[in-house]
Amino acid sequence: MSCHVTAVAEPLQEKIPTPPGATPRMRTVALIGPPNCGKSTLFNRLTGMRQKVANYPGVTVEHHSGRMKSIGRNDLTLIDLPGIYSLATYSEDARVAVEVLTGKMPGVPKPDCVLLVLDATHLNRQLMLAAPVFSIGLPTLVLLNMSDQLEARGGKIDTLALARELGHPVALISAAQGRGLEAIPDFLLRAGSKLDDGLRPVQLPVLQSAASCRSWATQVTARTKYQSPAASLWTRRLDSVLLHRVFGPLFFLVVVIAVFQVVFTLGQPLSDGMGTFLTGAGAKAAMLLPDNWLRALLRDGLWNGVQSVLVFLPQILLLFLFIGILEDSGYLARAALIADRVMRSIGLNGKAFIPLLSAYACAVPAIMATRTIENKRERIATILIAPFMTCSARLPIYTLIIAAFIPNQRFLGGLLGLRALLMLGLYVIGFLAALITAKMLNSSVMKASHAPFILELPQYRWPTVTSLGLRLYDRGKLFLKKAGTIILGVTFLVWVLSVLPIHGGQFSALSTSVIGHLGHWIEPLLRPLGFNWKIGIGLLSSIVAREVIVGTLGTLYGMDPATHSLGLQVALRHDITLGGAIALVVFFAFAMQCTSTLIIVRRETNSWKLPALQFCYMTTVAYVAALVANQVISRLF
Repeated sequence: MSCHVTAVAEPLQEKIPTPPGATPRMRTVALIGPPNCGKSTLFNRLTGMRQKVANYPGVTVEHHSGRMKSIGRNDLTLIDLPGIYSLATYSEDARVAVEVLTGKMPGVPKPDCVLLVLDATHLNRQLMLAAPVFSIGLPTLVLLNMSDQLEARGGKIDTLALARELGHPVALISAAQGRGLEAIPDFLLRAGSKLDDGLRPVQLPVLQSAASCRSWATQVTARTKYQSPAASLWTRRLDSVLLHRVFGPLFFLVVVIAVFQVVFTLGQPLSDGMGTFLTGAGAKAAMLLPDNWLRALLRDGLWNGVQSVLVFLPQILLLFLFIGILEDSGYLARAALIADRVMRSIGLNGKAFIPLLSAYACAVPAIMATRTIENKRERIATILIAPFMTCSARLPIYTLIIAAFIPNQRFLGGLLGLRALLMLGLYVIGFLAALITAKMLNSSVMKASHAPFILELPQYRWPTVTSLGLRLYDRGKLFLKKAGTIILGVTFLVWVLSVLPIHGGQFSALSTSVIGHLGHWIEPLLRPLGFNWKIGIGLLSSIVAREVIVGTLGTLYGMDPATHSLGLQVALRHDITLGGAIALVVFFAFAMQCTSTLIIVRRETNSWKLPALQFCYMTTVAYVAALVANQVISRLF
């Protein structure tokens, strides 16, 4: 049984006033709760914008860290554990939660206390996690979140009675609105200074099963006269449509089409504006340098390649914005329930939907998210098909090729564009490839028995600006970090190889350079796909990271900074046909082309065999599909 840790907070800048004679000992605080209880919102509220992303030693998990700005201690560490329903399941998430809480996670200190976050509107079910957490023996503060919804829908709870029943302090809070959070520093001060909180230890029953936890939770809520809130009228009305067997999937399809239409329609002008800004900045910086090899190095070797990728940042952030809105509003949980029908037809269950959906952002965290899948064969099958989902790293090459080769025709009175349809089509074929591959695996080596799909459907709610802002901040920072490291390094290497060897103090012509010889050597293999040797070099460089190909092409074509984006489109139209262009995006729809994903697959499966087979399989599918696309398009147009 194994699971994962997701967050650590850095030291704080101020200290809580300590009473005379008290000895503060709190250093590490664990944050735990069921899925969709608002735990992430609370973590963001406590840490604000001061967060970092890293991995725990020995655990392939992306986690956030940040200073707890509202607590005022300079030595507190916040550990945000994964959302789980129980500590007794066999999922990766539950294992990590248990190991962290018991101090058995390598490199992670044992928590001194616990913040247990529960959804106050579903206390009967959420309280089932409390007894196992209490049994570990750490000081625990129970935070009943979503108090605003509890009050608005007529629910009631006696927090004092519940605290006496549990033997632990209880606070009613709203993480979204920031209400009731003053209970947290008060609890940390009392727990750290061994102050009396007025509660006495309660002997809890030994609960051996989920059923016993549920009889116990029901008895506790009954004795404390908990009044469950009435279901939201809007939630009932919306679910009657969004969960309908026919209208639900149709609505989901409309939402997806609308998202891509807006991303392309609104994102393209924003990208053009970004390109104009970056071009101007690069041109001004180049004028400050002497007209020699140094200017060529900085402008052609570094700036041109990085700029080629940065111009797509607005579209990537728009995509993340819409995904965040769908997730925070509570709709994605409904989409997972609808998708369960499709997932089961290919041998998976609805738990695979969330990892596959998150793979549209990046395959790396998506593969990590498969830890919630308890069936090992289903989990491995999900890992193997996740890279087929069209991640945001493919967006730059998609946008470049579509803008260069596809006319901006409009349909349905201008509401739908040909470019958006083609973009959607690329996402669809990747999804279909994932489904077909999963079906093949389930009918052969990965055949597994079906596991029940349990999902808590949250109430519909308005996404908060803070939550969406933090999401965009994190993704934008990661993208810029990649642009400033991996993409910068690869484009610089490509430029150096494109001017070497030096003869008589002069750079080599591109076709006679080191990279030119390599490109011509592999060109016969790529010519049937409609690619020239420059595209071949771009494909090789993109194995490091998919989006690198745009920067590589920008460097190889030596675009003038004044017309960089437009000039690259013109150069591509001159060098490859429409068939070759479609073949290129089809190739990227299926190919692995991501070293980071290969490494994560290897670490998650503890074997190089599966990622090697995965890379070969996806490359073969990509080559054959691109070959067919080029041949068909070339004959039709």
